[in-house]
Amino acid sequence: MKIATWNVNSLRVRLPQVLKWVEGEVPDLLGLQETKVPDEEFPVDAIREAGYDAIYAGQKTYNGVANLSRMPGRDVVVDLPEFDDHQRRVLAATYGGLRFINLYVPNGGEVGSDKFDYKLAWLAALEKFLRTELERHPLLAVVGDFNIAPAPEDVYDPELLDGQVLFSEPERQALRRLLDLGLHDSFRLFPQPEKSFSWWDYRMGAFRRNLGLRIDHILVSDALRPHCTSCRIDTGPRRWERPSDHAPVVAEFDLELG
Repeated sequence: MKIATWNVNSLRVRLPQVLKWVEGEVPDLLGLQETKVPDEEFPVDAIREAGYDAIYAGQKTYNGVANLSRMPGRDVVVDLPEFDDHQRRVLAATYGGLRFINLYVPNGGEVGSDKFDYKLAWLAALEKFLRTELERHPLLAVVGDFNIAPAPEDVYDPELLDGQVLFSEPERQALRRLLDLGLHDSFRLFPQPEKSFSWWDYRMGAFRRNLGLRIDHILVSDALRPHCTSCRIDTGPRRWERPSDHAPVVAEFDLELG
């Protein structure tokens, strides 16, 4: 089983890249973020022609999540319970015996801002949701753009970025609380190259200079962890013409989906 996550930063722009990538990589499950497409305009036919079923929760211009899968999903959830939010940031579904939760965590704007407070409140609601989901689903993966770099090795300059949004202590603490529920960062289950990042600003030649952050994650439950055989960041699509500012993250497992 191969699962992946990719913030495509507009599916309208990057549908050809998604189709090219899934043809070569052939994931069983792919969580997309920042699709920025309302549901009535989602490219269902093109996705189906590529061999994938799609579940999606979108809105115009901003946010939006979608799951592409080799088999239909069931028990779909598109909101955090008891959290009133019109933004499309959550998409959970069950595929075979696997619960797959796809997230686009709020960016947070600036530390101390209203957007930052919203991010922390959203993460607190997510923690409650995941606690319940883990009780119901032993085999569980949480994927997506978390907009949080967990540790100093996940940012290009930890001294410069410490205390800034995406790498502030309140955000890192919120992520640690999620992990404390019984989740594991699949990327760190294996030796990895130094300065491995999943996002690079479009400005200042950040990708060419590898001035990046690792903010896209695949978290796995206690029961799923022993089955994880690899996790990697595929920087290839970041080199394509008109790329997303994020790269896909891919994890593989010695399980069959279904």
